[in-house]
Formats: sequence, structure tokens, C-alpha cells
Amino acid sequence: MVEKSVPASKERIRLPSEADQAERFGKARSAQATAILEDYVELIDDLLKSEGEARPTDIARRLGVSHATAIKSIARLKREGLATSKLYRGVFLTPEGLALAVKVRDRHRLVVDLLIAVGVPEHCAELDAEGIEHHVSDTALAAFARFLDGSEMSGRRGKPD
Repeated sequence: MVEKSVPASKERIRLPSEADQAERFGKARSAQATAILEDYVELIDDLLKSEGEARPTDIARRLGVSHATAIKSIARLKREGLATSKLYRGVFLTPEGLALAVKVRDRHRLVVDLLIAVGVPEHCAELDAEGIEHHVSDTALAAFARFLDGSEMSGRRGKPD
């Protein structure tokens, strides 16, 4: 058997400084840690508004996780002061949890609108926004909003539901 060798790229890559690279990876890890909480508060708010209650079973089904995973995440929401629960009555958001849900929903809508404005089909934009919305900075979001306000999309954008 003949071994194949892969030629090394002749192009040298230039790494960012260690501090800059560590900051980038740290930001990504931090966003991943908060993404789950943000998804839960947004869904709980949606369920409360549409169904009148947010039961752990419904939360688990809609997020595609096990009941045990939903219970653990809800416990974390409660520890973080974002939610409360009552026996046989489901999960409720605290004022802080509700504020976070509104912020996440606004961020999601803005990312979807930007993706659509650059030509991404709506269904794909909704799917992609679920990941992007947790990682994008407030600075980037402000730039997205300025871009959309100056484009043809400005008429489409409105207050989130």
C-alpha cells in the first residue's frame, strides 16, 4: 500500500494574538452557556401567552429534550432568578425572566430580518437565527438594525409579537 502525503499549504496563516483568540473562544463558550437559558425563557413566555401555562412536559417536547433535562434546566432558571414554579401549575417567569425573554425574541427577530434582507429564504433564516442570536454582540445587533433601517426591509420590520 502506498502512503499518500498531503502537501503542506504554502500559504502561511497569521494567527491573532493569544489574548484576542482567547477572547473570541471565551465569548463563544459564554454564549453557549447562556443559550439554553435564553431558549427556555423564550419558550416559557410563548407557552404562557399562547396556552396559559408552561408545563415541563410541553417544554421538553417543544425543545426536543427529555423530561429530566427540562426539569434540570428549569431548576437552573429558578436558581438564576429567572423562573418560579408551583406544584401542579407549571413554570412562570420572574420579571427578570420576562425581560430576558423579550430581549431574546427581539434579537431573534432582528437576526431573521437581516438574514432575509441578504437573501436567505425565510425558513432557513428562522433556523439559522436560533444559533446566531445567542452569539451576536450588541454592537453587531445595532449595526444590523442600522442596516435594515436604511434598506427596503425597514418597512417589514416592526415590533416583535
